[in-house]
Amino acid sequence: MSAISVGQAVVLGAVEGVTEFLPVSSTGHLKITEGLMGIPVDDDAVVGFSAVIQVGAIAAVLVYFRKDIARIVSAWLRGLTDTSERHHDYKFGWWMIYATIPIVVVGLAAKPLIQGPLASLWVVAGSLIAGSGVMWAADRTGRHKRGEDDTSLKDAMLVGGSQILALLFPGFSRSGATMSTALLLDLDRVAATRLSFFLGIPALTGAGLYELKDALGTGAGAAPLVVGTAVSFVVAYASIAWLLRFVAKHSFNAFVIYRIVVGLLLFGLLATGVLDS
Repeated sequence: MSAISVGQAVVLGAVEGVTEFLPVSSTGHLKITEGLMGIPVDDDAVVGFSAVIQVGAIAAVLVYFRKDIARIVSAWLRGLTDTSERHHDYKFGWWMIYATIPIVVVGLAAKPLIQGPLASLWVVAGSLIAGSGVMWAADRTGRHKRGEDDTSLKDAMLVGGSQILALLFPGFSRSGATMSTALLLDLDRVAATRLSFFLGIPALTGAGLYELKDALGTGAGAAPLVVGTAVSFVVAYASIAWLLRFVAKHSFNAFVIYRIVVGLLLFGLLATGVLDS
């Protein structure tokens, strides 16, 4: 019997799609939702399912930014053989690769911790609130003066490396960590958001493919995986479009407040026994 039903897959796919690219922690929201539905968050099939449906969200990024991605890939391929073509897009292609290495190394080395003690909902609640403080400080102190064309290898490595925070502390939010880091580096909000999207593509795609065998081999079920991934794609596409319009005119304060409220609520649910950690 599948560990997750098709109906549950629809709900989880929608949660993943909404929260993957918003700086509110998709992992945290998935774990909370799973807990409320009585799904064991530490089950191998459930962990694998959560990683695989992220691919739907990543596919949404690939489709939404298909022209940008095609331009970067094309420039990278041309630059491999023609030194005169090694402009910013060529360099950015390499930076995406380099910036993914830290999270891959830590992810493989710390997998027992990530899927063990650090998967606790207590950690999620604390990380939601702690990440809110970081995001508020970054948005307040960042000078928002640099655009996407002003990014460097240093920016990519620092922003890409910050994904480790979300990997180790579910609830911190990969998007929140990367956007906050970019803001601290004085990128404007739109550039910070787009950089977060691009640097998330290799890491999240790799995680989904790596967990696929576990998700299929431990009872997650093919139908729930397909449905959850499809729902994740559709909802994530709409979420990306909305977020880019939002950050062009607003600060991140709404997300900061939301995260604090959810973190405090989660602490209350855990303390009263409504949810198991």
